[in-house]
Parts: sequence; C-alpha cells; structure tokens
Amino acid sequence: MDRLQAMEVFARVVETGSFSRAARDLGTTQPTVTKQVAATEARLQVRLLNRNTRGVSLTEAGALYYDKCKAILRDVAEADSVARGRQTQLHGLLRVGTSVAFGRRVIVPQMLEYMRRHPQLQIDLSFEDRYVDLVAQGIDVAIRMGQLADSSLGARFLGMNPWVLAASPGYLKKHGTPREATELSAHAALIYSSVVGDDLWRLRGPHGAPVSVPVSGRLRSNNLSALLAAARAGLGVALMPRYVAQQSLAKGQLVELLPGQVRVEQEIHAVFPSPQLVPAKVTAFIAFLQEHFAGEWWEA
Repeated sequence: MDRLQAMEVFARVVETGSFSRAARDLGTTQPTVTKQVAATEARLQVRLLNRNTRGVSLTEAGALYYDKCKAILRDVAEADSVARGRQTQLHGLLRVGTSVAFGRRVIVPQMLEYMRRHPQLQIDLSFEDRYVDLVAQGIDVAIRMGQLADSSLGARFLGMNPWVLAASPGYLKKHGTPREATELSAHAALIYSSVVGDDLWRLRGPHGAPVSVPVSGRLRSNNLSALLAAARAGLGVALMPRYVAQQSLAKGQLVELLPGQVRVEQEIHAVFPSPQLVPAKVTAFIAFLQEHFAGEWWEA
C-alpha cells in the first residue's frame, strides 16, 4: 500500500470520526478503509485509533502521527499547486517589495512578463531601500540582497548579484588604469552611500581572499543611476552592481577594471512572512524568479 495514500486515508478517518464516512469521502468501501488503517498500525506496530460503538478517537501516538501526516499532506498539496501553477492562471493580489534600483531595472521587466502570463493576478509593487516589516506592511514576498540575518521569515535563494569596478575610457586615459586593488586608493572613488562602511571597499581576490581598500572621492550618493552617470562622465571609479553597468560596458562607455583579480557579489533572496503554509501565489512567483536568476542573468 502506498504510504502517502495510507496517510490520506488515516487523516480522513480522524477528521470524519468514522470509517464509513471516510470511505464515502474517498470513494471507496468501509472494509477497504478499515484494512488500510489496520495495515498502517501493523507496519508501525502501534495503535493509532481507539474504536468503539460511538466511533473512533486518537491514541497519544495517533495524535502525534496525525499532526505529521497533515504536515506532509499539506507539503504535497503545495508542491502540486506550484506545478499546476505553471499551466494555470493565478488569482488574487500579490504584494511584492523590492529596492529602488534593483526593482526598477530588474524586477519590473520580470513582473510585467509575469503579469502577461497571469492576467487574473493583481500586483502591488512597492520600492524601499530600507528593510520593511513584511507583516506590518502586508508584503507577501520581498527581494533582498546580501546575507540574511537570522529571523522567523521564510526565504528562498534566487541567485547571485555580481558587482563590477568600472571607469570611463576618458578617466583612465587621464589618470591611468589600476593594475591591482591597492592602487584604487589613489583614484577618485564614486561612493555608493547605501552600503555600510562605504569608504572601505571590501573586495575578494581571485581565490576568495578578502581585500579591503580605503577609498575617497568628491561624489557620494545613495542613487546608483547618479553614480553610473558620473562614471560615464569621467569623474572617477565606481563600484556598482553589474546589472547597472552592463549596457555601458557593452557600449564601451565604461571599462571594467581588474577583471579576474577582484570579485564582489551579493546573494539574492526572496523572503516572505513565514516558512509555514506559504501561499501558492508566492511559491509560483519565486519559482518564476529562480528561473530568471539562473546563469548570467544581468546580460539580459
């Protein structure tokens, strides 16, 4: 007998309080249900149900087993729901939170594609560079960068967000091209002020060894578009996410510095209010994003 089917039969007997009612709900016969529950008890070598003329009741072991069965059956139902969600339309309202630059440049195009796939799904998309309380703000899923702090939130890994050191050809012609990370201290840095300890660029060498470089410069901003514009204008060296610089690099407006020598990247996670009983609309959206962030997604 299939164990998952046996769990479903046992759970239905508990919930209806009757072998006959469980059999009717499951479209089978009472002897079949009775036999399946008895086979489960024999396999486990423990009595799960007390039988009497008034019906059935759980034993102590049965109560514990029922709780575990329900959790397993919920997970299976959720997995089926996600799979069906690839082929069927989702309904309702999905509230999504993201940072400003990443949201505008990366999440919005993906969100538009997701809405085309699911025309009956409503989206409420909010942009905040600070971390918000998901429960208090009613956010179903938020996209966050970097390592996650321990919390009661649910989380799914989406991919990696690489950063790049870049400057304009004009700046490099005038000030020279750095050949190693320590030389960055002598250059005009365009500093992203939303990063903690922004005047110390924390890089990694080709083998993963940490390299910390103190930097300074005339421009400091919490807006990545401003730093991109300044870098293209030849005002200094910028450390920014590759998705921000990718088009400018491809057009030759910026030049990547120290390729293969330094590495900076962040983890991308989807977080949601609770790891338990995650709504299908959330799991389906996360699965969609995981597909997008596989591979070198920033080139798209």
